[in-house]
Amino acid sequence: QLVESGGGLVQPGGSLNLSCAASGSISGFNAMAWYRQAPGKERKLVATISRLGAPYYTNSVNNRFTISKDNDKNTMYLQMNNLAPDDTAMYYCAAGYQRLDIWGQGTRVTVSS
Repeated sequence: QLVESGGGLVQPGGSLNLSCAASGSISGFNAMAWYRQAPGKERKLVATISRLGAPYYTNSVNNRFTISKDNDKNTMYLQMNNLAPDDTAMYYCAAGYQRLDIWGQGTRVTVSS
């Protein structure tokens, strides 16, 4: 089970740090990821992190977002800086071994002045 937290309302240019807490160990997952779904749009990949901690970012968030994880705390994070209205979405974390088949319920991020 994955549980996201840390979402909320933030002004443009602001920051948020999302967390994804797992009910068990995350050290064995081959990959973990953050996705987001804006209102009326399809769910899209934001960033991934491999079992060994290698990050990948989509162009839209590169240099603004940082994905990380703490195996000891069984938690993955997404530090989001310089947020823009286009970042408004429901953010979901996902994890898995062969594929990303474990999902959280999401945390809402709203960027608005």
